[in-house]
Amino acid sequence: MTNTIATEADQLSKQRSAFLRDGAPALEQRRADLRKFKAALIARRKEIEEAINTDFGHRSRHETAVVEILGVVEGIKYLDRHLRKFMRPTRRHVALHMRLGKARVEYQPLGVVGVIAPWNYPINLSLMPVVTAIAAGNRVMLKPSKFTPVTNAVIEAMFKDIFPEEQVTLVNSDGSAFSKLPFDHLVFTGSTSVGRSVMKAASDNLVPVTLELGGKSPVIISKGYPLQKAVSRIVYGKLLSGGQTCIAPDYALVHETEIDAFIKAYDNGVKTAYPDGPTSADYTSIVNDQQYALLMGLLDDARLHGAKVIEVGNKPGDALNRPHTLAPTIVLGVTDDMKIAHEEIFGPILPVLSYRTIEDAIGYVNARPKPLALYYFGNDNTDKRKVLDRTTSGNVTLNGTFFHIAQDDLPFGGVGESGMGQYHGIEGFRTLSHAKGIYEQGRWNGMDLLHAPFGSLTDKLIGFFLR
Repeated sequence: MTNTIATEADQLSKQRSAFLRDGAPALEQRRADLRKFKAALIARRKEIEEAINTDFGHRSRHETAVVEILGVVEGIKYLDRHLRKFMRPTRRHVALHMRLGKARVEYQPLGVVGVIAPWNYPINLSLMPVVTAIAAGNRVMLKPSKFTPVTNAVIEAMFKDIFPEEQVTLVNSDGSAFSKLPFDHLVFTGSTSVGRSVMKAASDNLVPVTLELGGKSPVIISKGYPLQKAVSRIVYGKLLSGGQTCIAPDYALVHETEIDAFIKAYDNGVKTAYPDGPTSADYTSIVNDQQYALLMGLLDDARLHGAKVIEVGNKPGDALNRPHTLAPTIVLGVTDDMKIAHEEIFGPILPVLSYRTIEDAIGYVNARPKPLALYYFGNDNTDKRKVLDRTTSGNVTLNGTFFHIAQDDLPFGGVGESGMGQYHGIEGFRTLSHAKGIYEQGRWNGMDLLHAPFGSLTDKLIGFFLR
């Protein structure tokens, strides 16, 4: 462990020295780096698809192409297109008594950014913070998850092909050691419990952190909303990558008169999306036996406390024919004494709870930690406004799921236990930049009249400004 820490510290020292030596990269250099990154991703598409499939046991190449590769490529295009505007200094207001001066904010790179990435989207959630850091002019050290070693090897080879190690590098190490390094900023994506440890470790060096965590993201379906339409979108968001998504709908709040209709519609929606059941080519396995055991533990605990567990879709029993694969599952009768009511599920399990009024649904959400995402299906503008105004979540998608994260111009991040700080959009660029305030004094400054020796004129001026 000591050698690992020393190696990482040495790498950080090399990157910081290079940053101080070379200074902030110009706009065209940053754009060139982003374009190299984009070209490398596209060129390695097949290799990435095969690597993720190997790490997960089974994952659709189409899911990988759309959510992982396309997601990052579109993010790079967005940054490239808007980078000149993001880098441009912004003028600020000057106080009346200093009006001949000028004030502005310039955005400069922080230096070296550390990124700790999770296993569930090993390309997107690793590389979007990296490309954002590059756009902001920083050097980057990436520590990916140990659960995706084949994908990590592809990323490492890609980095070595397009960047010197003193600019961008991947390190395979212990996350706790990595988070103790004195970066200029640290981005962590993962669970809330690990996020606490990362923030605590980073605090020893006063390293600012961006925490992209998770939690239990609710979906609220208003009474009378077309269930088939809602369900097709919930199935997509819930079962994408086998439910192993930090912004997947964690549980559904359905009006008490529509529970049975919802279950039937959800079953039909799963059958439509995955006609061959859980061994479908488009259905993703759970990443490993450890994560599979955690999900089975949630279901066993729910049954023990009286919940009803229903496997849905075609041939759910076929899940046993593929290693660590779990059929789409609904859980009814969830109560607060069950683990599934409190722990982030991170799998194809959907608790369905009933409510009587929209106020009841809002109250249920607000009685729990603030989620990373919230989904609302409804055409009633009054109820929609109530949900938006009276709940707090990282982001919201209305009448759909998941796709707020695909809007590159929107910030992405959590609140409270679901995280802090944001990336994506101009907010991401600014998160990984230092906003330096600059005041340039003019030829005359009213403050020249407000310093010693003081006299009656000083009293008159103070009286004027304090009126």
